Amino acid sequence: MKNPSTTPPRPHTVTSADRRTLALTGITDVDSFDDTVIIAYTDHGGLTVRGNSLHITRLSLDNGELELEGTIGSLTYSDTGSRRKGLFGKLLR
Repeated sequence: MKNPSTTPPRPHTVTSADRRTLALTGITDVDSFDDTVIIAYTDHGGLTVRGNSLHITRLSLDNGELELEGTIGSLTYSDTGSRRKGLFGKLLR
């Protein structure tokens, strides 16, 4: 079993189309979500997506992928570190 501190971080990408869809890679956990805010984590820190009518269309924590639709207003990164396992990480493992 690998030591998590020696595992290289997953690459993280963000792809958006017309501020209506968002595809993210390198996602390690989704902490919370509603129709205005989605809080996710990467190996590079936290990511908050704000907007209107947001909903997750695809989530695969095994592959580190998150796709969502809605009106995307902002993406905000935080350096609070990554979270390896939260509610979804525990449920989907």
